[in-house]
Amino acid sequence: MAAPVATEVKSNYLTALKEALAEEMERNPHMICMGEDIGPLGGAFGVTDGLHAKYGRERVYDMPISEAAIVGTACGLCLNGKTVMVEMQFIDFISCGFDQIVNMTATYHYRTAGEVSMPMVIRGPAGAYGGGALYHSQMNEAWFANSPGLKIVCPSTVYDAKGLMKAALRDPNPVIFYEIKDLYRRREIEEVLPTEDYIVPLGKARIALEGDDLTIVTYGQNVYHALSAAEKLKEEGYSAEVIDIRTIVPLDEETIIESLKKTNRLVVVNEAPMTCGFAGEILSRMAEKAFEYLDAPPVRVTRLDTPVPWVKPLELYVLPSVAKIVEAGLKVCKF
Repeated sequence: MAAPVATEVKSNYLTALKEALAEEMERNPHMICMGEDIGPLGGAFGVTDGLHAKYGRERVYDMPISEAAIVGTACGLCLNGKTVMVEMQFIDFISCGFDQIVNMTATYHYRTAGEVSMPMVIRGPAGAYGGGALYHSQMNEAWFANSPGLKIVCPSTVYDAKGLMKAALRDPNPVIFYEIKDLYRRREIEEVLPTEDYIVPLGKARIALEGDDLTIVTYGQNVYHALSAAEKLKEEGYSAEVIDIRTIVPLDEETIIESLKKTNRLVVVNEAPMTCGFAGEILSRMAEKAFEYLDAPPVRVTRLDTPVPWVKPLELYVLPSVAKIVEAGLKVCKF
């Protein structure tokens, strides 16, 4: 008799997100999905594929091209007991709904002394490295980190993409969810996901790689750059620890501090511009709370203070890279 065939199928980053949405729609009959072309089309990248066919237009809304109207409508639905997933076709266009997000959605819980919750997840494809140029390559998370009342999430792995999305959809207040579009269908990061229900708690980092000589803190796409840089630093005799913060707000400071107690050196990587980017916030907090553990000045590796160019060599020139992280790591290790 032939041996049974394994049935475990690997999921990619995009499929993990799609599964999370579908499972939460099934679990929560009060959940609504809204966005541009998310209905029969299934979204620009296919993350909402199949939801309209199963739940109909009563729960999956195709909306006009007005991010302000989409978020404003979602806010009203939340006030009437709904959980709402809002898709931004590209996260760059979230700026068109900025007022409704930071002045309305983010502040409701505070303005009502905790009586009103705002269970809304605003999600969309983000990040560069794919030739998307100025309007399809942004990481604008720092805008919202400066707005109290919002949680901000950016997963790098398939497992985390699903678990963090489910956690975000169960959170009683608004979450901005950055999906790295360059990871959507990347084959080498595919995983077999658990069949049972699970969440990844918001506000908890993970140690992607353990090390002793240097702490590299990052998130999203740059986790993989940091891991590759760690391999090259190992060739130079240095052991790097890579921390994937996963949740930008609230930030898991404790995990970073515990790592610095061991390594005494810090490099922070993100692909937003350097000026007022979140990498600077992490460095500032560690300077305040972990200065006694630092044996070298911490270093940032970020995008240059410029829009993302379309031409590939220029795009790569302005963005963080493995080589730039290695250079920063050697700088702090040899200080």
